[in-house]
Amino acid sequence: MDVILDSQAIEHALDKLAEGIAKDTAEGQDIAVVGVRSRGEVISQRLGQRLGRLLGKEVPVGTLDITLYRDDLNNPQSNAQPQVRTTEIGFDIDGKIIYLVDDVLHTGRSTRAAMDALIDLGRPQAIRLAVLVDRRGREFPIQADYAGKLVEVSEGETVQVRVVEVDGVDEVIVE
Repeated sequence: MDVILDSQAIEHALDKLAEGIAKDTAEGQDIAVVGVRSRGEVISQRLGQRLGRLLGKEVPVGTLDITLYRDDLNNPQSNAQPQVRTTEIGFDIDGKIIYLVDDVLHTGRSTRAAMDALIDLGRPQAIRLAVLVDRRGREFPIQADYAGKLVEVSEGETVQVRVVEVDGVDEVIVE
């Protein structure tokens, strides 16, 4: 197990994400942040707070559950029962630029599912992808607009994000 981001590096990566988004946000532009459950939810809350400070206004933050949009939901090789949780978006996404936030971008499958789920909720002006960690290995033509850290890992390795709100520690590890 290698720690590739410690808590200080995660804070720096979140600052980098927020600064990039704030720089690209025109005055008066209607934006919102939506995190993909579960680690993306925590990261989106932290990012939304930073954006609010940088932009001098409240930035709405929501949470998106993509369980029913996953393409592996009915995998015949799996006996696992999916755990469906709530989507909590307490604002209208129509006409807004939505910053979709996830912890790790790898194959692009979760992002595709998240975009499908968002589109079912309304018609945003645009969807931009912000991830804490971007790793290689895409299966779909999806790329991050904003990434806190780009990492190169071997095919058999996994990147795991741990956040203090869920795991008791802030770190990103490769196993």
